Amino acid sequence: MSADEVTQAEKAGAAPYSRALLSVYDTVVLRWSNTLVWRCPSERLLAHYNSHLGGRHLDIGPGTGWYLQHANYPNPNPEVALLDLNPNTLQMTTARLADRGITAAAHTSSVLAPLPRNIGVFDSVAANFVLHCVPGTWTEKGQAFGHIAQVMADDGVFFGSTILATGVHHTLLSRALNSLYNGPIKLFHNRGDDLDGLHTALTTTFENVEITVVGAVAVFAAHRPRRPGS
Repeated sequence: MSADEVTQAEKAGAAPYSRALLSVYDTVVLRWSNTLVWRCPSERLLAHYNSHLGGRHLDIGPGTGWYLQHANYPNPNPEVALLDLNPNTLQMTTARLADRGITAAAHTSSVLAPLPRNIGVFDSVAANFVLHCVPGTWTEKGQAFGHIAQVMADDGVFFGSTILATGVHHTLLSRALNSLYNGPIKLFHNRGDDLDGLHTALTTTFENVEITVVGAVAVFAAHRPRRPGS
């Protein structure tokens, strides 16, 4: 897949997240799909947030901001930045955080591109249910890990989750929905996403990698970023 094809596929994948779709996202995805289809309840992923959130946090692909709205932060005045290609998700998440008294800096950008120079340095970076939407092979998706490593503190953590196509157990329902999302709807790009490939891509950029499989979902945390020249 060429760089232009990846860019166009990213934009196409982000485009469907209209305000109307986001208005039902929490019910359809977080309440129903996560539990009944992928077998990884949102409460499990929220616990993952609570275990890894730092005082300076970057959230990539925040969706509706539900996790950030309900998470437990390590201090009362966290510094939060958001990154997404879709302005609707950024606006909704910013508003939800504002309800908690948290001001978030929003950046419209691709995770496959170098992150904005002024974005900052973070104790934690999350990509929750993002990678299965990113086009390309694990080698191509892994470019994002290198960009993330550049904005992490030395003792920081990169964590998140992603739906895998192979290397995990799928039910008839989850396999059918995964095929649908990779086909006509084109919300997913994970036909080749496997557990071993994820582990290899993460360990290329991070020294310590932990992956737990919950249903059809890989829940991961990576520490000690490897940076060129360091």
